[in-house]
Amino acid sequence: MELAVVAGGQRWIERDLGSGTSMDAEWLALIAAMRRAHALGLVDPVLLGDAAAVIAQASGRVRCPPAYRHHMERFRALPQPPGRVRIRYIKRAQNLAGIALAALHGR
Repeated sequence: MELAVVAGGQRWIERDLGSGTSMDAEWLALIAAMRRAHALGLVDPVLLGDAAAVIAQASGRVRCPPAYRHHMERFRALPQPPGRVRIRYIKRAQNLAGIALAALHGR
């Protein structure tokens, strides 16, 4: 698995994260985005992702399946940046992190 986070025109890519499902990778990306938002001191950040299921689970709109509950617990335990943190779904074609990963693979 690998993930990318894009903020303020910069990208951070983590590779060789082990094996897992696409849901695992999406949760890990959301966790990394929250960490990055906190590290950058962003106020009222909006975390964007193209995995509708993970966004809905992290937002509390749907129940998180037991197989991914450990990711949700880890996400909720992270220090949060100041202000209100919002989590929103965007289409894959608009996801700068997804675009950064696709560029690594020549897609």
